[in-house]
Amino acid sequence: QVQLVESGGGLVQAGASLRLSCAASGRTFRSYFMAWFRQAPGKEREFVAAISWSGEPTVYADSMKGRFTISRDNAKNTLYLQMNSLKPEDTAVYLCAANANGYRPYADRRNYAYWGQGTQVTVSS
Repeated sequence: QVQLVESGGGLVQAGASLRLSCAASGRTFRSYFMAWFRQAPGKEREFVAAISWSGEPTVYADSMKGRFTISRDNAKNTLYLQMNSLKPEDTAVYLCAANANGYRPYADRRNYAYWGQGTQVTVSS
């Protein structure tokens, strides 16, 4: 089992950057395939990006390609999401999630057994 705690969210203007972090408990972080999802008010939870145990390969939702970068540091038990050129439509709660066996498709939230509480990102125009 793994516990996940996100941080790094905040209120920014359009065009700004933010880096989210997800700290994982336990010594088995490196055995989990990890991902970021987001959820805006009144909308379905949406896949953002995923990363394998070793850091490669990575998978992105089409709308995030080129702006967001997912990475991990297994020595620090931490997952990251670097977000650049933020837009008002990126406003959402961002959640990290752990997939114990690398179940596919990686964008399917049902394949992730463990979730953090989320961190709010608000982008003003």
